[in-house]
Amino acid sequence: MDIIWHGHSCFTLKGEDAMIVTDPYTGLGTTLPKLKAHVVTLGDSHAAAMKAEVAEVEGNPKLLDWPGEFEVAGVNIEALPHEQGNIFIFNIDGIKVCHLAGISSEPSDETLEHIGDVDVLLIPVGGETVMDAKTAQRLIEAIEPRVVIPMYFMSGESKMNIQGPSEFLKVVGKSNLEPLDKFTVKGRAGLPEENMEFVLLEPQLKG
Repeated sequence: MDIIWHGHSCFTLKGEDAMIVTDPYTGLGTTLPKLKAHVVTLGDSHAAAMKAEVAEVEGNPKLLDWPGEFEVAGVNIEALPHEQGNIFIFNIDGIKVCHLAGISSEPSDETLEHIGDVDVLLIPVGGETVMDAKTAQRLIEAIEPRVVIPMYFMSGESKMNIQGPSEFLKVVGKSNLEPLDKFTVKGRAGLPEENMEFVLLEPQLKG
């Protein structure tokens, strides 16, 4: 599976047989490349509040923007309601990915229990309108994922009131982390067994 970040809370999750795009918005100050997917999920109420429009995604994807359980293109998807939108959980290629969209507060204990064990956590860290570094750290400690990928921080241009990743990286002791173009993992066996891995991604935008 490849995980590619496009800024804000927009990702492409590319599995063996399915592609998912999360929160593909326009009007937030960054320009997305052409995206293609079987599924598009919308979980970010902050972008919607700014009257951001949903970007077009090729492939005639199924759009999911409400809580529930779904199966699309062989991927099990669950959307959990939160006061700032929806938290999405994907089981793709045997890997459980939790996408926290644009939440700014910690989920309830009941929601955390429902989320359960997570392989890859996509978590906002930019503060102000979304979760800040220290809140993100507490949530990471509560969920204990195998891989953490921060998102929703200032990188390039953004109309959102968010900060860069430096404070978060400092809080988690990863200030020297070098950004990657994408995160690739070949099955669950390729994930770390004991030490939590932090991955910093460079947003892939329209050139």
